[in-house]
Formats: sequence, C-alpha cells, structure tokens
Amino acid sequence: VQLQASGGGLVQAGGSLRLSCAASERTFRNYVVGWFRQAPGKEREFVAAIKWNSRHTRYGDAVKGRFTISRDGAENTVNLQMNSLKPEDTAVYYCAAGTSIIQSSQTMAAQYAYWGQGTQVTVSS
Repeated sequence: VQLQASGGGLVQAGGSLRLSCAASERTFRNYVVGWFRQAPGKEREFVAAIKWNSRHTRYGDAVKGRFTISRDGAENTVNLQMNSLKPEDTAVYYCAAGTSIIQSSQTMAAQYAYWGQGTQVTVSS
C-alpha cells in the first residue's frame, strides 16, 4: 500500500489544519490507519488512529479534545482535523497503515507496515 499524506502548512496558534491520507491502488478496508508526528530532536509520537471497518478511534493524550480522525469511504481517505493548534504541535506528520493491529498496540509505530512520506505542520506563536 502506498500512502500519500497532504494538507500540512503554516498556521498561527489557535488555528486549524486538515490533513488527509490517501491510499493508492487499494482500499483501507481491514486496515488500521494512524497518524504519527516527529519534531526535530524528538522521538516519533502517536497522534491518532482509526480502525477502518469499525471506525473505532484512539488519540494520543497531547491531542485529545483538539484533533479528530475520521474516514471518508467515498474518497478512500483518512483525515485528521486539527483544531486549537499550539506551537508544540509543530512536526512532520506521517500517516501509516497496517492490518491485524490490536487496539492496545495502535499507539506503537512498529505495528504499522506502510508509511507515507510525511507532511510538515508548523504552528507559529
């Protein structure tokens, strides 16, 4: 599965951005799709995940209440709506996908077999 992430950019603190992750040549059916981010000098951090079939979602503590992950069956995309952005949200955001990922493991990057190229999100103060 090839993943394409888009929608990053520069926004002021308090603003919003919407990221999208598209799969080429294949549907996301039966996949868990996640978003991770990595800031310079920091480890990759779990942001959110959605199980395509059940639409069950999970969020990292740093983004709960501000970010929303959703799926668009018609477009075969997974979207990440990011509101109330903070400077500490600045990072490269990656979408990832994998199968057979149990709920308790969705936060673990190593569980995801496929990764997109990343999209930069910069939040200015």
